[in-house]
Amino acid sequence: MKAIRAQLRLRAQRQAKLMRALRKSLELKSRVNRTAAIRSGDILAFTTLRNELVRLPYFLDYYRAQGVGHFLMVDNASDDGTTEYLEAQKDVSLWVTGASYKASCFGVDWLNHLQWRYGAGHWTLVVDVDEFLVYPFCDTRPLHALTDWLESQGRKSFSAMLLDMYPKGPVTAHPYVSGQNPFEIARWFDACNYSLKRNAKLQNLWIQGGVRARAFHGDSPEQAPALNKTPLVHWSRKYAYVSSTHMLLPRGLNKVYDDGGGEQASGVLMHAKFLDTIVAKAREELRRGQHYAGSREYIAYDRGLQDQGDLWCSFSTEYINWRQLEILGLMSKGDWA
Repeated sequence: MKAIRAQLRLRAQRQAKLMRALRKSLELKSRVNRTAAIRSGDILAFTTLRNELVRLPYFLDYYRAQGVGHFLMVDNASDDGTTEYLEAQKDVSLWVTGASYKASCFGVDWLNHLQWRYGAGHWTLVVDVDEFLVYPFCDTRPLHALTDWLESQGRKSFSAMLLDMYPKGPVTAHPYVSGQNPFEIARWFDACNYSLKRNAKLQNLWIQGGVRARAFHGDSPEQAPALNKTPLVHWSRKYAYVSSTHMLLPRGLNKVYDDGGGEQASGVLMHAKFLDTIVAKAREELRRGQHYAGSREYIAYDRGLQDQGDLWCSFSTEYINWRQLEILGLMSKGDWA
């Protein structure tokens, strides 16, 4: 009986998330809707953003090259030309809103609705514009090869640990140019210093650590941001993200690991947050106050990066390729040959 009650509570929570997403969809105004061009079998990318014009050319080209067929994006009151740029992209459908990012569960409600409306039956990829999916064989196989294999294995979701990348030297020393590969600058990462625990209720793994724990939360590692993500899902209208892409309902989608001693295929989301743009971004977001835990992360960035903020240390590792990340145990090809 206890297990049945727990399942019923989770079902009610999922239904409440879907109803909330429907209500919050009233905050979205369609700027340009090209979803009629979506084809059966297209991989769809969903993103919410604000003032990211400098990042968009590389972001879009990266995922186009991987095989994303259409981008569905929510622009939260940009004023730097982001809206106009996206409106001109033929593979982008764009919604705009001036509503509170925080009150929309940090964009989750908006994207849950768009996935419910347009993503059912498709593999959907939910990423921020500074997150770049690296998966096994990504240098030789398109994203469709991965999703085809996942379907053949009966898997409906794919995990990727967020890996914070950073430059050697002050983050402001190498200005980022629009269209540039950000990992020409942010080429380093922490290869260790990670902890994980299992969430018994929702079955996801909770991962923390890396450079943000080291540089910004050394005295309180339990407050470091979560790095576990499940960004790629074969979507159904019965699904909903609960907290960013950290966990979903139904909870079986979160079980993206093998607890029997083996390994399931997984990837990495290379995180290009720590470019020179982070300084102005942190100050803007502190003014807005729209982020998690009172914008605690941006307070830390503002304090830690103003004066010659250098995240590099003697234990930093320079990125080579996905095989290196697998050797280090940060991702796995599992039984995908």
